[in-house]
Amino acid sequence: MAPPLIGITTYLEPSARWGDWDLPAALLPAGYHRMAQQAGARAVLLPPDDDPAAAAEILSRLDGLVTAGGPDIDPARYGADRHPRTGPAYPARDAWELALTREALARRVPLLAVCRGMQLLNVALGGTLVQHLPTADAHRTARGVFGPHDVSPVPGSLLAKVLENEETVSVPTYHHQAVATLGEGLTATAHATGDDTVEALELSDADHFVLGVQWHPEAGEDLRLMRAFVSAAATGSGG
Repeated sequence: MAPPLIGITTYLEPSARWGDWDLPAALLPAGYHRMAQQAGARAVLLPPDDDPAAAAEILSRLDGLVTAGGPDIDPARYGADRHPRTGPAYPARDAWELALTREALARRVPLLAVCRGMQLLNVALGGTLVQHLPTADAHRTARGVFGPHDVSPVPGSLLAKVLENEETVSVPTYHHQAVATLGEGLTATAHATGDDTVEALELSDADHFVLGVQWHPEAGEDLRLMRAFVSAAATGSGG
């Protein structure tokens, strides 16, 4: 059987430097594609596309979708005024990843939503976000550094199954926003042990793999999430 083909969304930056160059670039931290490959998948990168038909065309060819971390979502996407600590808007990326997320849900394509991706999943289903956590220092310990903290999976959830029913798991994290009101059909299936921040989301009635995590599995060594996702992509199952 051929390895499943996994699409991973990318950043779109107005300026990136490498060698002699400083140019606009679509890019992604290497941890994402390396983890997908280590889990047995083939990885392709999905830069933003402003063609309305592109999301459907691409999802028809993929076995699974990973929506990656990145900048804050424009609060206009969930009907909120901008908080002073919210970062600049990236309208092309917001529109693209919301379209991919909704198309993946409609087509029942396995979805692993990471950090910003989890927040997008929530927004795509009508939820809202906390634009700046009162305890942000616990979730973003130093600029540009993934810091560890503990999360507690909800017993009986897909996440608990994937993490072998561990009561607490230490995860690498870097974020200052979080889920507020849950989107339609979503259930919180993990919380931070220190402040009860929502750390994972699942579709309560899904019969396929849909999982959002607020932390960054690609920045750690634990392959269990990616292996479960790749297995679901390979078999078309719910994990």
